[in-house]
Amino acid sequence: MEKTEMAVAYARRLFAGDVSGHDLAHSLRVWRNAQLIAVDEPSCDAEVVALAAILHDVDDHKLFQTTNNANARAFLAEVGVSEERTNLICEAISSVSFSQNRGRKPRTIEGLIVQDADRLDAIGAIGVARTFAYGGAHGRDLGSSVQHFHDKLLLLASEMNTETGRRLAEPRHAFLVAFLRELEDEAEHTL
Repeated sequence: MEKTEMAVAYARRLFAGDVSGHDLAHSLRVWRNAQLIAVDEPSCDAEVVALAAILHDVDDHKLFQTTNNANARAFLAEVGVSEERTNLICEAISSVSFSQNRGRKPRTIEGLIVQDADRLDAIGAIGVARTFAYGGAHGRDLGSSVQHFHDKLLLLASEMNTETGRRLAEPRHAFLVAFLRELEDEAEHTL
């Protein structure tokens, strides 16, 4: 079994039962998005991109009480990834978080790709669904979940790092804007 397949199996175990939108399906979509972007970025290390995309949430502070990407590092050591490549993968993983990296761009092309890939999954129809899934799982009311669109999601398209990321983000951003307009019309300012 290749390392990416083993990473998927590892993520499946860690995210079993997750209902917050940070589940295996999310990681697989981020991996797919990263692959789409990586095709247009030939200088990237495809394996680093793939492993960082699949493992990007295995140490997410909202889900796990780990430090220094401990879960990712343990998995990568177990499957024989060198320390140097592990550090590259973990650097890309560490650059993904919106809240922890506000105003900073990743240093590597792999980090730029994985950050874009994750942000693509936060917008569009999937992003809407994930926002309300996360809100429900954490006891947020509808208004608080809608505020999240304004605080974060509507900013993401303009902060994409790669040309492919920007191109893929455009229709997803347009969907968010249309969704919010319809929601606000239906709610008649009761949110």
